[in-house]
Amino acid sequence: MSDKKNKAKLINRKKLEERQKEASVVRKIVMICLLLIILGVAGGAYAGYHYVTGAIGPVDENDDEIVHVTIPIGSTSTGIGRILEENGVISDSSIFRYYVRFKNETGFQAGDYELTKSMNLDQIIDELKEGTIYQEYQLSFTIPEGRWLEDVITRIASETNLEEEELTEKVNDEEYLTELISRFEMLEDVILDEEIRWPLEGYMFPSRYDFVEEEIEVEQMIESMLRRTATVLTDNGAGSSDYSYHEILTIASIIEGEARNDEERLRISGVIENRLRIGMPLQMDPTVAYAHGEHFSRTLIEHTEFASPYNTYHINGLPIGPINNPGEASIRAALNPEDHKYLYFYHAPSGNVYFSETLDEHNRAVQQYR
Repeated sequence: MSDKKNKAKLINRKKLEERQKEASVVRKIVMICLLLIILGVAGGAYAGYHYVTGAIGPVDENDDEIVHVTIPIGSTSTGIGRILEENGVISDSSIFRYYVRFKNETGFQAGDYELTKSMNLDQIIDELKEGTIYQEYQLSFTIPEGRWLEDVITRIASETNLEEEELTEKVNDEEYLTELISRFEMLEDVILDEEIRWPLEGYMFPSRYDFVEEEIEVEQMIESMLRRTATVLTDNGAGSSDYSYHEILTIASIIEGEARNDEERLRISGVIENRLRIGMPLQMDPTVAYAHGEHFSRTLIEHTEFASPYNTYHINGLPIGPINNPGEASIRAALNPEDHKYLYFYHAPSGNVYFSETLDEHNRAVQQYR
């Protein structure tokens, strides 16, 4: 019996030693894999850091040859970066755009500049801010955010040489609109739907507009506004959204109509996103006013019963198109909804907004703060 026990112990010892060897090999493999992952991440981070610091620094610190660069009037940071890269004074226009946004740099001036490849981004930015406008504006005016297109047309006609009738005819000209669709990626055939009130509603960007000419052409005005919208959409990453450009501007226009500050914009965008996700009617009051073509001081139940592809009390999902011309803050909010569980909000007479997750909570807020 003792021999059998010894043999059994020997066998068990061998098995234990084998398992220990196997565990040791596994531990080594795991450690090697972890080490490789760490080295890979560190290497990627180092490469990224090296690339960014290189893009911020001079293209060639030993090249002091003057490069003549012209920045046109109305250029955005994206356009300026592209011009600088094309002229070889920076290596990456995207890094320029992000760097400018990160440092919150503004005040770039149109004009002619003498730059060199030995200048870093900070030096180039300083030059662009200290330049002088080489042409004086003969015509300047501002379109506020959230205006209906018919109000935008009235504003333009009052500030420029263009007539309301001329503008109205052009923004409804199907042949011209078809041409614009072929030229602007953001414009889709949906704007030609016969139920759309104004084909370019939502696309006429609210901003300050400056022209060196005293008199402008109607196409020049329309396309200047469209280009601003296209730039804002591109700068905020609209091309990678699950929504179409038309849907993004539609959501942004609702946010513009409902929100009073940036915090509200993000939160209301989250409410819209939550309702769309579960198939719940949006029931947003600004869509009712637009459906009626009339601004209401207060939305009544009888107003919400009006049948219209714009009335979100009458339809499920988004309205057929934008209900105003939203600014960049609302477009950005549409693309970056706040992550929360709210489905309701109430604008109290005090100016405060109360958000709720359930209908019961919402009704209590209405009763309490009305």
